[in-house]
Amino acid sequence: MRAAIAFLRNTWRGLTSMRTALTLLFLLALGAMPGAMLPQRPLNAQKTADYIAQNGWWAEYLDDLGFFDVYASTWFSAIYVLLFASLVGCLLPRTWEYYKQMRAKPVLTPRNLARLPHHAEGESTATTEDVMAAARKRLRGWRLVEREEADGARSVSAERGFLRETGNLVFHFALLGLLVSFAVGKIVGYEGQVIVQTQGGQFCNSGVYNYDTFRPGLQVDGTDLSQFCVKINDFSASYLENGQAEQFSANVQYQSGEDLVTGTWRDYLLQVNHPLRTAGDRVYLLGHGYTPLFTVTFPNGEVREGAIQWRPVDQVTFASEGATKFDPPGVTDAEQRRKSQLAITGLLAPTAFYHGEILTSSFPEPRDPAVAIDVYRGDLGTDTGRGQSIFSISQEQVESGKLAKVARQNLGVGEELTLDDGTRIRFDGVRDWVSIQISHDPSQVYVLVFSILIILGLMVSLSVKRRRVWVRATPGQDGRTVIEVGGLARTDQAGYGGEFTDLSRDLLGPGPSERRKS
Repeated sequence: MRAAIAFLRNTWRGLTSMRTALTLLFLLALGAMPGAMLPQRPLNAQKTADYIAQNGWWAEYLDDLGFFDVYASTWFSAIYVLLFASLVGCLLPRTWEYYKQMRAKPVLTPRNLARLPHHAEGESTATTEDVMAAARKRLRGWRLVEREEADGARSVSAERGFLRETGNLVFHFALLGLLVSFAVGKIVGYEGQVIVQTQGGQFCNSGVYNYDTFRPGLQVDGTDLSQFCVKINDFSASYLENGQAEQFSANVQYQSGEDLVTGTWRDYLLQVNHPLRTAGDRVYLLGHGYTPLFTVTFPNGEVREGAIQWRPVDQVTFASEGATKFDPPGVTDAEQRRKSQLAITGLLAPTAFYHGEILTSSFPEPRDPAVAIDVYRGDLGTDTGRGQSIFSISQEQVESGKLAKVARQNLGVGEELTLDDGTRIRFDGVRDWVSIQISHDPSQVYVLVFSILIILGLMVSLSVKRRRVWVRATPGQDGRTVIEVGGLARTDQAGYGGEFTDLSRDLLGPGPSERRKS
């Protein structure tokens, strides 16, 4: 039993040492690197799946270790918790010790000041009282205490630089507060992304079903989200000649609070890194893409319009892929309807460029949009009850023969193709869509405050020097007063030698014989 207690005590002492806290902080930073270098499943599940498929067994091994969801992995959480425990166990006794030092008087004047790293000695005709008065005046702002010694000698003990430890404690407590703020943000915050069409497309933060992807905090069930609505009026983008994006912006309108009751819409220019802040949430503009516009005229004369976003597969030229799906009109029989569904898939080129019959895009701006489409007819598999991506069709349905390709053609704006049953498909152009992210994090202000305190505490702890000075005035036999000045730097920082030289020169006065050691 005694051995077990000793083991636990030594383990706790090791965990709560500052060296262990710094090591854990380094491990936390090291552990966060995969989160920046590898795709993360909560941010982009499709990109993560593609990365694992492309890189084989070792990517699957990394997935088993949690490298594609770093911040939710067991090992990252373990480092986080250990760092938290280490900081708490380290800072509490250190703060108590600092409190006791602040209340304590400066230490007694050493008997032999000549043994100190910094020492100066001289004689003066001034009395010991005058020397002490001069010392008190020169050491104004220092923590000092004056003492009577044997043989009529008097001394002053002075300390300075306690703000160094204050800065140290502020730094570490702010770091602890930063960790707590991050944890609170993950517990009560949420984050979601959604694609919204321009020209009046609207998103309301009324429930998780309105999101394309939603990542709730541990205490968020999606039933009490911040209430606001955003309407996307238009989107504009500018590009350099090489196709690199220069600027994205969207003219939006929003309403929250009383505006939801009165129906008032407020204007805002939404730009990258300039989020809209409303109802305690932040709305970010992440990116954009294009929606091809198709008009389908069925054999019975009914017309359907399709406007579903396609996703960019080339971030330079914004060539996009997707699938626009239609149910046949006027068909009430479920079996007949499933056999007559249509899907338009293929490639959308914002600025068309042809290699023979092969369509590619030469620029991300929609200067001359065109599509290379494959038209499928049959059972899309949307009635099976299983989820299906809006960007693709079910290859299982194609392989089973339930969904067959019936046409392939390149179309420019205004061009159309006619299927074997008389159905006409016309390409009408493109419309922008934008991807927005909604973030709710009530701890964001605290993160900012603690980050500032970390910087300030670090600056103070690095710039302030902890040092001590002792001055002793001893009456001499010839009526002169022997003055000794000793100094000790409590830190390894340079610069105290020059300060001690100036201080001792002021205290010893002009003209005395001096012996100095530094």
